Amino acid sequence: MKKIKTALLSYGMSGKIFQAPFLTLHPGFKLMGSWERSKHLIQNDYPEVKSYKSLDDVLNDDVDLVVVNTPVDTHFAYAKKVLEAGKHVLVEKAFTTTAAEAQELKVLAKRKSLKLTVYQNRRWDSDFKTVQQVLKSGVLGDIVEAEIRFDRYN
Repeated sequence: MKKIKTALLSYGMSGKIFQAPFLTLHPGFKLMGSWERSKHLIQNDYPEVKSYKSLDDVLNDDVDLVVVNTPVDTHFAYAKKVLEAGKHVLVEKAFTTTAAEAQELKVLAKRKSLKLTVYQNRRWDSDFKTVQQVLKSGVLGDIVEAEIRFDRYN
């Protein structure tokens, strides 16, 4: 089986915790590296991969798939540039900031015969599963109001 050569556009929390571990464990993927603007940390965890200095460096490499895991306001511009470079793209949620941007990317991917998909993995996290079990059990009775938070920066 040919491995899908994949690069990340960020090695922050998403790249380090969610993306890179999956890409290195799944036999269908080969992690090529990550674009790192300031801290060059990916090679501490994966010495065999690259720390790209720019998006152009990623796009000029022998990469099949690019994961856009950057701040939401960059998703459209980066995904568009990736598609224009002839690479498949996976964009983390939220996909784009407007429906018009999403539609433009869809049309571009179709025109170039490239894969474009959106990714969100938190729904299968253990905290979500636990809340589902508690609610289903009825142990709390009728829920009138709930507040659920993910305090990422604490």
